[in-house]
Amino acid sequence: MSTSTIDLGGDLTVNRLGFGAMRITGDGIWGEPKSRDEAKAVLRRTVELGVNFIDTADSYGPEVSEILIAEALHPYPEDLVIATKGGLVRPGPGQWVPDGRPEHLREALEGSLRRLRLEQIPLYQFHRPDPNVPLEDSIGALVELKDQGKIRHIGVSNVTEEQLRAAQRLTPIVSVQNRYNVDDRRSESLVDLCEQEGLAFLPWAPIQGLEENAAVRQAAGTHGVTPHQIVLAWLLARSPSILPIPGTGSVGHLEENVAAGSVRLSPAEVAAISGLV
Repeated sequence: MSTSTIDLGGDLTVNRLGFGAMRITGDGIWGEPKSRDEAKAVLRRTVELGVNFIDTADSYGPEVSEILIAEALHPYPEDLVIATKGGLVRPGPGQWVPDGRPEHLREALEGSLRRLRLEQIPLYQFHRPDPNVPLEDSIGALVELKDQGKIRHIGVSNVTEEQLRAAQRLTPIVSVQNRYNVDDRRSESLVDLCEQEGLAFLPWAPIQGLEENAAVRQAAGTHGVTPHQIVLAWLLARSPSILPIPGTGSVGHLEENVAAGSVRLSPAEVAAISGLV
């Protein structure tokens, strides 16, 4: 892996290609993976390959992803930054329900600390604003937990610019995690805003738009790599604020994703993939 680095909150430096630990769980992001041994092998290989940022959430499994991370990697390498999220509950496979109540977030955070075997979460992200709870109440709960030393930095996920600004009025926000890929650019303005203000932007569902985008296929042929690797390379080239977190449950696929960090697209290729030419 030969990517640049990015600073989170000014005091945590990580390589700019992370790992999303959602897919080390069962189908529908529910329950145990088919093989716990393989899931843990993926996590160990992640660190071996130089990845030092892992993104997870209490809702992945639920709880399964965090438990596996601790089983595979604790005691953690000194430079490893684990980010987790709270604010979604899971009634069943494929179901995600917002719960931004302060009491829920406090309980979720304590559970994550316990499962991850940490005394402080390096980056804790509010998973999704809850339409039934004022955003100020949800973020306020995280600020209290940060003041108690249980959270180092706060991030937000699945937000609009207006919601980001509301959160920033209460506390420093170091990251935004929204859906963003070659195919889905609805968060384009937030990517630019993060770059201007020194925030990290974590795109979820990063590997999309492989079949429809002719420029992706052409670049894959030119560089002798897969379309998967091209769309990750495009994200890295799109903005220095982007910290891609592709996820997988397979060691082979992980190695392919990490190798994308060495692909250098030309400005013309980036423009073509972006649909600017």
